[in-house]
Amino acid sequence: MTAAGRTVLLAGATSPSGLTLARALLAAGARVIAVGRDQEKLDALAAAAHPAADRAGTGSGTGSIRVERCSLTNEAEVAALADRLAADGEHVDGLVPLVGGWRGGGGLAGQTEEDYRALEQSFTAVRVTSRAFDADLRASDAGRFAIVSSTAVARPLAGGANYAAVKAASETWTRAVAQGFAKAARDAGEPLRAAAVVLRVRSLDDVVDALAARVVALWDEDAAALNDRIVDVA
Repeated sequence: MTAAGRTVLLAGATSPSGLTLARALLAAGARVIAVGRDQEKLDALAAAAHPAADRAGTGSGTGSIRVERCSLTNEAEVAALADRLAADGEHVDGLVPLVGGWRGGGGLAGQTEEDYRALEQSFTAVRVTSRAFDADLRASDAGRFAIVSSTAVARPLAGGANYAAVKAASETWTRAVAQGFAKAARDAGEPLRAAAVVLRVRSLDDVVDALAARVVALWDEDAAALNDRIVDVA
């Protein structure tokens, strides 16, 4: 089992790590659906990630790419995206939310509510997208849901309390998704085929290539061994 032939939705694909992940998935033969709010950035991403790709899915060589404009924190827009993809015959095998960012410093007193609300959008995107594509991931013979978290969760600092709290909430949600996958398989008397995993990084800029390789490798592992795991990416 590999990433080849899988359809992977990158939610927040115009983020700095999006291009690297898109390129890695395309090179592995996956179908990438790149989602973001800015159409110009999405078009630039598609051109940079895989210039020869055919957005209709019949591209030459390796994988193919499709771009979709959508606000990932807007439940109605994400639901409409899921319906639109389904109507076009797109069945998502993988979901990787990449909405994020950093705000911090100033110790505990420097942790403002404005900063928290800005960071909280990443958690909202995790919740909204995972709900919208839960049925697709469960229906896939190898569904994969992966979030990018931080080692700060294991050792939170006062100057990054907002950031660590949001990442911890996202990890908790992801582990709940994992339990849902396991319960659904158990109730149906079927083997577990979907897995949810937390990928922790210390500094994303330093390990983005390793992160991309780890995402591609999610389809190399059995779901039962992968589900509900926290993986440090170095």
